[in-house]
Amino acid sequence: MTLTIAEVKNAKAGDKNLKLADSGGLFLLVTKSGAKSWRYKYRFGVKEKLLTLGLYPDVGLVAARELRDDARKLIRAGKDPALEAQKKRDAEIDAANATFRKQAEEWMMDQAPVWSSSHAVRVRNRIERDLYPMLGHRPIGDVDSSIVLRALRKIEARGSIETAKRVRGYAFAIFKRAKAERLVSMNTVMEIDEIKDALKPSRPGVKQPALTTLPELLELQLSVDRSTAHTVTKLASRLKALTLVRIGVLRTATWSEFSGVDWADPDAICEKPMWSISAKRMKLEVEDKGNEAFGHDVHLSRQAVETLRALRVLTGTCELLFPSTKSWREPMTDATLSSLYKRMAGGRYKGRMVPHGWRSAFSTIMNERAAELERDADRMIIDMMLAHVPEGISASEWAYNRARYRKPQAALYQVWADLISAGLPGPLTLIIQGER
Repeated sequence: MTLTIAEVKNAKAGDKNLKLADSGGLFLLVTKSGAKSWRYKYRFGVKEKLLTLGLYPDVGLVAARELRDDARKLIRAGKDPALEAQKKRDAEIDAANATFRKQAEEWMMDQAPVWSSSHAVRVRNRIERDLYPMLGHRPIGDVDSSIVLRALRKIEARGSIETAKRVRGYAFAIFKRAKAERLVSMNTVMEIDEIKDALKPSRPGVKQPALTTLPELLELQLSVDRSTAHTVTKLASRLKALTLVRIGVLRTATWSEFSGVDWADPDAICEKPMWSISAKRMKLEVEDKGNEAFGHDVHLSRQAVETLRALRVLTGTCELLFPSTKSWREPMTDATLSSLYKRMAGGRYKGRMVPHGWRSAFSTIMNERAAELERDADRMIIDMMLAHVPEGISASEWAYNRARYRKPQAALYQVWADLISAGLPGPLTLIIQGER
């Protein structure tokens, strides 16, 4: 005999708990206090086990039978229903405790070893300011792309278009990690990725001021040499011009990144001198910074090596090439070179040239040269020298291109160095002048 709905509803226990059997191991337990719960008795292996299916009336008779049938399917599949139920409860608890904030904190902790301290602070500040207020308290499994987009819209509303794009990249990386932890679905990760198509387009950039003729650039460098700036700062300007790296990469450069130079013998011939910059120090999407295939190699021209050897005399005992004047453990500030360019020569270059302008100058002059000489292949090399990674290129393809085009890159670095160093005094001269 099986139970009826009326029997279940009217069941009452007396002095002892009451068991009312249904079928297939399912029964209703009615306690002396009046509580009713559905139980399922089954065998798994050699053991007799008991599984609680839920309380009545939250779980009715029909629902209880369905839960019993589900449990029987698990047994036929070789799974213990009690253990599976425990796993489900544990997963629900984990999901409830896995807030977006917790997952973001764990992601940042994972990335800490490959980030610079300044980048880590910048990422944390953006996440705390722009994502935690709306998402931080929510279980990450309850966060969908529409909530993330609303948070990004607030960033756009204050005019920070590029910041919104970067923060979306952080969110995407956090959700990818959560997917690996089985806290969110692949669909959610894909939706977060697709948000980039809903964000406002970047505004046309206001080009940073740059001199783009060789006579102007040579006169600029002579003005740097004549200035009252520290010799290390003057050499930083030279190396910036010769290597074309971004100022953040230049000022935090360490001696360990350089190879192929015999520091002990200033007259030694250099065999493929190189500045190898890791991906984590480059301007890349967050997800690419941990992939060393996206690192950047600067082939050092003869003039760059001479500049480095002169600099070695001044800061060779430090880890950093350009330590701060206040502490050799800290790099020079972002503003050191830009301030020099603004104030030297009576302010002649203020609004006309900034340190980043060397990259624009190189691109303009070398592309014009490529056109005049009908060297169309140089255009791609020029972009590679500026570490411009084409959109959609894979890590393996980028690494292959870097290896394949080493010789033409080295050749163009030397051509550029010859153009912008013609007639300039040697870098050691700056040290001698500084000692007077």
